[in-house]
Amino acid sequence: MANVVVVGAQWGDEGKGKIVDWLSERADVIARFQGGHNAGHTLVIDGEVFKLSLLPSGIVRKGKRSVIGNGVVLDPWALIAEIDKLAAQGVEITPENLMIAENAPLILPLHGELDRAREAAIDVARIGTTGRGIGPAYEDKVGRRVVRVADLADDETLERRVDRLLVHHDALRRGLGLPEVDRAALLAALREIAPKILPFAAPVWKVLNEDRRAGKRILFEGAQGALLDIDFGTYPFVTSSNTTAGMAATGSGLGPNAVDFVLGIVKAYTTRVGEGPFPTELNDENGKRLGERGHEFGTVTGRQRRCGWFDAVLVRQTCAISGVSGIALTKLDVLDGFATLKICTGYDLDGEVLDYLPTAADQQARVTPVYEELEGWSDSTAGARSWADLPAAAVKYVRRVEELIQCPVALLSTSPEREDTILVTDPFAD
Repeated sequence: MANVVVVGAQWGDEGKGKIVDWLSERADVIARFQGGHNAGHTLVIDGEVFKLSLLPSGIVRKGKRSVIGNGVVLDPWALIAEIDKLAAQGVEITPENLMIAENAPLILPLHGELDRAREAAIDVARIGTTGRGIGPAYEDKVGRRVVRVADLADDETLERRVDRLLVHHDALRRGLGLPEVDRAALLAALREIAPKILPFAAPVWKVLNEDRRAGKRILFEGAQGALLDIDFGTYPFVTSSNTTAGMAATGSGLGPNAVDFVLGIVKAYTTRVGEGPFPTELNDENGKRLGERGHEFGTVTGRQRRCGWFDAVLVRQTCAISGVSGIALTKLDVLDGFATLKICTGYDLDGEVLDYLPTAADQQARVTPVYEELEGWSDSTAGARSWADLPAAAVKYVRRVEELIQCPVALLSTSPEREDTILVTDPFAD
């Protein structure tokens, strides 16, 4: 059976939640493989809205196994709060339908405190983090001092991990004018949360490999977007993990040969939250209109998103880096009513036209978009479920996007409702 990786192909907020939910009905296992509770997925099911951050989108569907992989940094308190919130909406979460990798790193309160303190201390070029401790937790992971889920099961190991961690963090905190960490309080908090987390802990890599051999369909769910990748994003205005499709293997414990289809989620225009370059950003009435019609506010932070025309250069680039098999184009309906639409086809850098985004930050800041204009449409695309339901100009727009990004459309989403989806290619087809 086919296994599918879903990744955002822009700066996040592409509508992954709806698409993953749509696909999760066809999958047996849904696995998150990177990021933390800085992610935000909004699902609308039978009119009820579910907002997820850490939990895989499949958790709202009965009979599915949801997995939090080792590539995720896990805030245990945020997880329990999210579980309780969903329980209040009638979603039952037990070790039967949720599994957490034993080797997943934990986000502790000191990580969030450090994140916010460092961001506040920077006078120029703030990264624009969510302040939830994602970056510092990943730093501790590669620094070999993080506390992991399995460490909660043994008090002696837990104390050693905490002591090693505090040697590093107390020095940082002194430099930032923060008090040293209260070791006893931190250990007490971890001991209190441990019984709530450990029942979900498991050797995820082993279970996923067994599921694969048993022929179960696995859906790998990423967070953020490819342009926030620590290596290939608009550095340093990026997240602290790899957000491209290759991370699905490393962040879950399954080899790369387990992936049969990579689905890139692409919004029909472009948005970004936080700082960093954005070549097609619109600071005019068109940008305002896109934001209002698209309800462009972050699921987790509530921050207003920056909006701009579709950037085919960036999406072509991210599709290549992630090995995207096909895209799911979302929010086409937001473009309804525009007389003229623009698509970025290249960048002008000091008189030279580039077909890719340069790596150097100073060059990224200097590029200006080269646009191609297309005719808009006045008829509504909202709720369309077949190509025949779309205005001819909308179909032309979609086809031009495919040509420019050199990747076919596999799914077309025309509203937040999961059934308002046009299926072109089934990612789960063998």
